[in-house]
Amino acid sequence: MASLEYLGMVPFLLLIALAGIQLGLVAYCGEQAGTAARTAARTAALPPPDGGKAAGRQAGEDAVSDWLDATITWPAYGDAITAKAAIDVPSVLPGVHLFGKVSRTATMPREDTP
Repeated sequence: MASLEYLGMVPFLLLIALAGIQLGLVAYCGEQAGTAARTAARTAALPPPDGGKAAGRQAGEDAVSDWLDATITWPAYGDAITAKAAIDVPSVLPGVHLFGKVSRTATMPREDTP
């Protein structure tokens, strides 16, 4: 009889565990988006041989884990460079997508060194 009670609780415990994993995944994607935005803005702020939008976009995409895809955009590009990184949050349960994209922005001053 006790084993039937435990068997009835297994789906609820599994659901709680998967919800915890999913929330951890959302937090991890947010951290990775912040890293991508800072790296992209920092690289784009460098003088021309090493910096620029293309170099910043590539550096931002390379800064995230291989199994995540970052999309880098430039909301502001002038004296201060703002990079926005967005990452799709993968789902723990196939076919169930409760979360969309997580995005972060970072702004760095342009380095005008001769």
